[in-house]
Formats: sequence, structure tokens, C-alpha cells
Amino acid sequence: MALGPRLEIRQSQSLVMTPQLQQAIKLLALSNLELETHIAQALEANPLLEMGEVSREGGEELGVPGEREAEPLMDSTGGEEAPLDVERSALDPEAAPGDADWSRAADGGGAGGEPPDLENRGSGGPTLAEHLLDQIGAVAGDAREAAIAARLVGELDEAGYFIGDIMELAVELDLPRAEIERGLALVQSLDPTGVGARNLAECLALQALEADRYDPCMARLIANLDILGRGDVARLKRLCDVDDEDFADMLAELRGYDPKPGLRFGGGGEAAVVPDVLVSPGRDGGWTIALNEDSLPRLVVNRAYYLELKDGCTDKRSQAWLGEQLGEANWLIRALDQRARTILKVAGEIVKRQAGFFREGVTAMKPLILRDVAEAIAMHESTVSRVTSNKFLSCPRGTFEMKFFFSSGVGRSAPAGEDAAGDGASSQAVKARIRALVEGEQGGAILSDEALVALLKAEGYELARRTVAKYREAIGIGSSAERRRARKLAGAL
Repeated sequence: MALGPRLEIRQSQSLVMTPQLQQAIKLLALSNLELETHIAQALEANPLLEMGEVSREGGEELGVPGEREAEPLMDSTGGEEAPLDVERSALDPEAAPGDADWSRAADGGGAGGEPPDLENRGSGGPTLAEHLLDQIGAVAGDAREAAIAARLVGELDEAGYFIGDIMELAVELDLPRAEIERGLALVQSLDPTGVGARNLAECLALQALEADRYDPCMARLIANLDILGRGDVARLKRLCDVDDEDFADMLAELRGYDPKPGLRFGGGGEAAVVPDVLVSPGRDGGWTIALNEDSLPRLVVNRAYYLELKDGCTDKRSQAWLGEQLGEANWLIRALDQRARTILKVAGEIVKRQAGFFREGVTAMKPLILRDVAEAIAMHESTVSRVTSNKFLSCPRGTFEMKFFFSSGVGRSAPAGEDAAGDGASSQAVKARIRALVEGEQGGAILSDEALVALLKAEGYELARRTVAKYREAIGIGSSAERRRARKLAGAL
């Protein structure tokens, strides 16, 4: 076959991330406090922008069980635009690494049975999630691996421990378990060493590996931390097969490791949480949903100043600059209006689906995942993820991170004595019930995990013993043996 130059016509489609789209995605993921900083920078850079009156539109009232659609916000020209949606999956293997959806930040709260206390929150410096997400792009093999690792970062608590469930995540993301485990291994390779561990022993083992001290003796010591906690030094030395000097050296090494590596981040001074969405009781048992206008500035274009500058721009270069400034100002105003509508739409669906929580509390929460909300409001899952990241919702029950309302579900059958089968229950509701049962223990009657399974089953919760143990540990409750020892010690004191 002859080789030579030739001309061909090809037709193809590709998604281009324009600077405007990239900025729109960034705006969507910002909290109100971060948005204030962004707007302040825009005001300083663009002479045509100025602060206007705060918009009083955008409230939405949801009825129970019915609801009413929110009134659309209008942009500065009076036109109406649809809420912002980013039609791109973070797990798309064709996506560029920089386009991956890394907005699921670790929330650190919501793991316990009670709603997290978010009245105060650390500030001053990057959070653990931000620090980890900044590293993923440099070590991930491709965008798919990067997106999986970023999703796993969202399952870390504030101490840096992985509190998620590999199988649940595999089902949620529709991926093989092996890919999720590779993503977790990638997270565990990030700084600080020990982050992403599933327990204390794994956290210390990762740090020992990093220090090249994870020999068989150190491995046996880390694997028997419970014996170390009881102070049985003689047994530990026999297990590790070391003498007194080596054992003392191993202990000194172990004490130099950080059992909670994630706590190095997100510290600094205490700053009050400013909610992004306000939910209050409405008419006829409904809920009124509105953006927090006190922290949401309103931008307008100074038309008078624009006309004054236009008269003075006589050359093409200055006219081009003025036209560029006007275009950027108008685009930013429209993007902020789109952001407001999108947040309201997502918040409205959350309140609708978790109406039981707002009426009765955490025990009435339903299982909810990002896909449920995305399908209900006809948006992409990654858009819902960005909207709910780093944003807080204030309601009569307190202030909660919007991620708090998303949790996996457990099967639920008809409670004993009832005919109708119940709906699935949120893992948050199950954790709250476990906490209540443990706090209700009387005298020496300590409930084992098997006893908790039986009590929960009688209430309609279909749970395995290992699941109950996982939830119990996630909310900081020790085993029945540990609680019994603690109670005896308290009685002796």
C-alpha cells in the first residue's frame, strides 16, 4: 500500500471547559463566606461592578406532603435562565484530570447518632480534605482513579480515618470493589502519613512503613495494641520476641507516631458557621426555604459610570477593554443568579425528602444519595455534589452541613406488632437508635452487639451484627466488654 500525504474530513464532538464554565463550577462549590471573598476581588478588579440592594426574591415554600416550585430569580437584564447544571460525570474515563469532580469534601460530622454540633468550626489554613484533594492529581494514574480517591476523601472523619464502607461505595458508584480498594490505597499514600486508615493499628502501621520500621516485631506490637493498653508488657515482649532494650526502643518509636493525623488541618481560630440556606416553618405545615441574604451580596452594573467611561474611550484598545469589563460584569451577575436558583432547587428537594427529620428529628431520617436528588430535579449528580459541598443549612433543629442529609440506607421490615412494612431507614437514624439503646442501659445490664441486633430487629431494622458493630464504633461507643469495664471502674472510684 502506497504511503503519502492526503486530506481527510472528520466530524467529532467534544466537551470544552470554557473559562466561563470553569468559573461557574467554582462559584457553585463556594460557600457564602468564600463567595464574599470572591465578590470582593471582583469588585476590586472590575470598575463597572458595584454593590446593589440585597435581593428579596428566591424564597420557596414546601408543603407537607405537597410542594410549590420556587419563583425563579431574574438576572439583571430581566431574562430567565435555568439553574446551573454541569453535565459531566466525575467518573468519565474520557475526562481530563482537572475536570474530575473533587467537591465531595470530608465533612467530619454526621457520623454520630446525634446531629453534629456545627455552631463553631475551625478556620485559618486548609482543611484536611483540601490538603488531600490538592495532592490527588499528582499521584493518580487517570481521572477515573482520581475521582474515586476524591470520593473516598469524603468518607474520612476529622481525625483522618476512613469511616465509609467499601461495599456500599462500590454499589453506589457501580464499580468493582477492587477499584475502590485501589482508590483507598491511593488516599493512604498521601500526606499526612496514616490518613485513610480504617483503625488505629492500620494508621500506625502506615507510619511505621513510611519510617521503614515495619519489621515483623513492630508488626506484632501494632497488631496487639489491646494488650499494650492493658499494660501486659511481659506478654508483649514474648509475642514480639524482643528483649527489654529493643522493646523500649519500639515503644519510643510508636509514641512518636500521630494517632490522629487529620487533626493537624482545619485548625486555627474558631469561626461561627454562617448558614447558606435558611429553612423555617411556613404556612399550613410547610417549610419556607431561602438563601441567607445577609451574607449574599447583590452585584449590579454601574450604568452611569459605564456611559461616562464610554464617552472617554476614543481608541479601539480602550473600547475593547471597556467592552470586556462590561461582558465580565454581566456574566458574573448571571452566574450568581444561576447559582442561587440551583442551590434553592437542591435544598428544596432535600427538605422534601427529609421532611421527617425537620418534624421529628434524626430518628426519622430517610436514606438518601446524591443520585436520588439529581434525578428528581433533572440535574447531574456532580452538580448536586458541588451544591452541597461546604454549605450549611439552618433550621429550627440547628445548623447542619448539607452533606449530613445524605446517608446510606438499611433494610427495614414491619416492626413487631405491625402489619405494614416500613420504608428503608437512614444509617443516621440507626446510629441514633443504637446510641439511645446504649444510653438506656440500666445497672449491670450491658447490651452486647447481638442484643442490639435483636432489639433493632424488633423495631423493624434488618441489620447484621457486624453492621451494628460498625455503626457503634462510628459513633464512639465501645464494645459491651469495654463499657462493662468502664462501669466497674466508675463504681470503684
